[in-house]
Amino acid sequence: MNLEAFQLGTSGMMPLPGRFLTSVLVRREGDLFLFDAGEGTQVSMKMLNLRWKKISAIFISHMHADHVTGLPGILMLSSQVDRTDPLYIVGPSKLKDYVDSSRRILDMYINYEIRFIPVETGIVFSGDGFTVQAFPLIHTKPCYGYSLIEERRKGEFFPDKATELGVPRGKLWGVLQSGNPVTLDDGRVITSDMVMGNARDGRKISYVTDTMYFENIADYVHDSDILFCEGMFEKALEETAREKKHMTSYEAGLVARDSGSRKLCLQHYSPRYSDRELKVLERDAKEVFPDTVLTRDRMSFDIPLKD
Repeated sequence: MNLEAFQLGTSGMMPLPGRFLTSVLVRREGDLFLFDAGEGTQVSMKMLNLRWKKISAIFISHMHADHVTGLPGILMLSSQVDRTDPLYIVGPSKLKDYVDSSRRILDMYINYEIRFIPVETGIVFSGDGFTVQAFPLIHTKPCYGYSLIEERRKGEFFPDKATELGVPRGKLWGVLQSGNPVTLDDGRVITSDMVMGNARDGRKISYVTDTMYFENIADYVHDSDILFCEGMFEKALEETAREKKHMTSYEAGLVARDSGSRKLCLQHYSPRYSDRELKVLERDAKEVFPDTVLTRDRMSFDIPLKD
């Protein structure tokens, strides 16, 4: 099953030429999940030829304009295509007021069902073989991060072992692969653990932005295959970051290291940095976490299945 992530935008506070506001889209076998929707989000989606009508759910971190002002356009755009499935929107309680008032004031034509889910700590959305979990962050407004977590997969089936044990090819192999035992004609009972490997972990993508650093973030995003995390300021501006309740890229590196994540994708850069100056953020994060990517708008990442 394919699992991909697309960095739609990397800028914090304001969009810049070539740097749209922070947003990440995850595609899992055709379903799309959008994390934050600032101004211009749909432009990157169009440039990547991503099908907005396939968006199953939108997850909003908090009610600051640079994370929500792209929502009305996305909702209106989704009415221009045939859509029968509801759209789920997860976020702070005020998010429903924002969307409802936008629909009323702008007289928005919406031809599909929108289902709001108030965000709280824990599982906020689930689907076939995965959940999305929310966790609290510390910012100037109530703010949440999210992790999309796949369920553990069954272990690998070993046909050679089944053959050696005398299990005939066919229906009985399927029974064993489903985790159930089979009884052979000679009375022997063969259990699935005799022909299958250990269960394999699913994949995990975490999204963290607009928060001051605190140690528990690492607990929430532990073992992420990809951690999208804000690195708004360089290490030298740690005091400024703390005052504004944001993180430095060095602190993002600490979160990645302490959480056992496999890859750190920096995002949500301060507009004070030119594209050339962004390298200082990458440098600081790599001090503590070498597998760091200074993401740019419309970068994509494939997350392979684990053996």
